[in-house]
Amino acid sequence: MKITLNGREKELTGPQNLGEVIGRFCRNTAHVIAEINGDIVRPPQWDQVMIKEGDTIELLNFVGGG
Repeated sequence: MKITLNGREKELTGPQNLGEVIGRFCRNTAHVIAEINGDIVRPPQWDQVMIKEGDTIELLNFVGGG
């Protein structure tokens, strides 16, 4: 299935939930914000949200500095 992840087309095999996609493409998930088709999905819901053909996913990492 084809999705758009952070502006780039990606091919996924088989059904996957958002948690699996984040685990595959993010090294550290502690500070990740996920958005699917314009809707923010909170971390407790990641494993409940199934990815569908054509979804647009944005993964944002927040880092602090001083």
